[in-house]
Amino acid sequence: MVAQAVGAILSGQATTVVVFRCLNGRSGRRFGAGSPVAQQARVGGQQSWDEFFLPWGLVTPGQFFALLAQRHMTEFGTTHEQLGRIAVACRDRANANPAAQMHDRVMTLDDYLDAPMIAEPLRLFDFCLETDGANALVVTTVERARDLRQPPALIRAVAQGVSRGGQGGAMWPVLVREDALQMASRQVAERLYQRAGVGPDDVDVAQFYDCFSITALLQFEDYGFCGPGEGGPFAESGAIDLGGRLPINTSGGHLSEAYIHGMNHVVEGVRQVRGTSTSQVPEAEVSLVTSAPPIAASALLLTADR
Repeated sequence: MVAQAVGAILSGQATTVVVFRCLNGRSGRRFGAGSPVAQQARVGGQQSWDEFFLPWGLVTPGQFFALLAQRHMTEFGTTHEQLGRIAVACRDRANANPAAQMHDRVMTLDDYLDAPMIAEPLRLFDFCLETDGANALVVTTVERARDLRQPPALIRAVAQGVSRGGQGGAMWPVLVREDALQMASRQVAERLYQRAGVGPDDVDVAQFYDCFSITALLQFEDYGFCGPGEGGPFAESGAIDLGGRLPINTSGGHLSEAYIHGMNHVVEGVRQVRGTSTSQVPEAEVSLVTSAPPIAASALLLTADR
């Protein structure tokens, strides 16, 4: 949505665009639930492969990401404790954020490991929250933004793309690729860094789309912060904590702040380069914000106006 706003402004179709997301993800439609309607509607065509998955019980995102987590564990030795470090890091940041759903709920690694298994190997706190909420931001020209009350966050680059050789349907066909762990975010990362003229070493803080803990772990690798298969040790090393190499999801992310389809990540990315986050990274100049890996992904790089 931010990229579309940028395109509208650069092409002269608009001077100022409000980008927002609102949803009743707790009291209204629960996005992670399986749907009998979906199972009926997609069997027999509609450019979908869903009929090869849905009748066998693969109906929810949690089940899909659990299979990716199991694959990563099998291939690279990733552990439950490493996934737990991601969940705990997000919870620590939420505990500092008064607006987070989990602001007053401290969680240790033992708490994470003691939580019930939902879709093996993913436990309760590997799953994002269900949220009633909304976020909005204003996109305009640099000249106009510099004349406003708040210091601007400059949009350095945007990118969007799909996985190479993608099949029809939702996310399920990813599972039958030769490499099920190769996500669209790999291609998006290449394009994003090329457009921005920066690389992973230049990023000070990141807001990773974390519908599940494994989603964030895969993106550590895809965006070049560690090598393939090294996402688990990267998380376990403390690199993602506030004082680490790459603090992540500094408002709590989807795992512990709120699930608003990534828009809260964009807002927090803005706060970081403005210097107004509740878990501020000192002198943060470059902030990465990402969207979900399968089956399409997007990302943007925000920079401070100094």
